[in-house]
Amino acid sequence: MQTVTETRAGKMNGFLALVMFFVFAAIDVYVLRAGILSNNTAVLWFFVPFTLFTVIWMMGFTVVQPNEARVLVLFGKYIGSIRDSGFWWANPFTDKKRVSLRIRNFNSEKIKVNDLHGNPVEIAAVVVWQVVDSSRALFDVDNYIQFVDIQSETAIRALASEYPYDTQQENEPSLRGNVQEISERMKKTVQTRLEVAGVTVIESRISHLAYAPEIAQAMLRRQQAQAIIAARQKIVEGAVGMVEMALRALSEQNIVTLDEDKKASMVNNLMVALVSDREVSPVINTGTIYQ
Repeated sequence: MQTVTETRAGKMNGFLALVMFFVFAAIDVYVLRAGILSNNTAVLWFFVPFTLFTVIWMMGFTVVQPNEARVLVLFGKYIGSIRDSGFWWANPFTDKKRVSLRIRNFNSEKIKVNDLHGNPVEIAAVVVWQVVDSSRALFDVDNYIQFVDIQSETAIRALASEYPYDTQQENEPSLRGNVQEISERMKKTVQTRLEVAGVTVIESRISHLAYAPEIAQAMLRRQQAQAIIAARQKIVEGAVGMVEMALRALSEQNIVTLDEDKKASMVNNLMVALVSDREVSPVINTGTIYQ
């Protein structure tokens, strides 16, 4: 495929060209009047082609809005682009195609895909993009706006299948837990696909992420169970540390001497009190009636 690179087209200030047009029109009127008054038909041999030239000259005017480009095509050949906003005159035989250079948003629909673990999820994203090469946007792809939409949606699908929706592993990235990383990866992926169309991606981020409705309730219960298990693990780790610290303090400060049975009983009571998710009512032992 032949790739076209944007170049600057030759142009003239439109107001100067307009003055020249009025001069040409005045010459036409003068020649026509002189021919009629002198009854000289030979003047028409100059009047007709010069009038045609004046009409063709008028076809060269074009107005370029800010953040807009005019792509000039002369008999099927690209000869350059006008990026400077204002009133200009260019080759009147060229086809002046308009290409917007303004920043645009692509809001994808909610797409249902399977994540890395095979769970169906709904995902949508926003891609902020801009045309930076008007010639490539116009000639290297059939419809650059439609091309951006399709390639962005394809990149979103591919990216969602490479990550799990959520994970309990701290070092494993996920769609829900690593938003910034996923956004940067999505931006690079979309940019690679849109490079051929002369488009640059300014920003890309996930706008919607959820489990598919058919598994949403089941996955919610699974997340709750995983959260409870993770919390219990932290509680047990903390309780073991506190019991160990209590036994060490009692031994080092000689507050009380405990045999193995007493230590086991104390550990059991402390673990129940620390790990239980309900308030514990302690039983105070004041001694026995048999001394």
